Amino acid sequence: MRRYLVPVLATFIGAAGSYAFAAGTHTVVQSEKKFSEAELTIAKGDTLVFKNEDPFTHNVYSQSPGIAFELKVQKPGESSDIKFDREGSGEIRCAIHPQMKMKLTVK
Repeated sequence: MRRYLVPVLATFIGAAGSYAFAAGTHTVVQSEKKFSEAELTIAKGDTLVFKNEDPFTHNVYSQSPGIAFELKVQKPGESSDIKFDREGSGEIRCAIHPQMKMKLTVK
């Protein structure tokens, strides 16, 4: 019986381990010229979905090391995904609405 238990146990541990490190998805809504989160911490490998629920266009971006990106034009009702594969932290902003600011940390 012992020789059958080892492969079963190894399979279970492997499956549990891969589940523990699965990447997550987080949604940040843009509404009333604000981000739904003022600060957010996510894990390396996670994805942020930026959802524009405003009646006007946004241009969400970051120039911070490790989290730099630019969505360019994001029209009302559109969603855009960004996967963060590196650690870093900094500010996310909208190029059209300077009051829109959010702090992101990727660990």
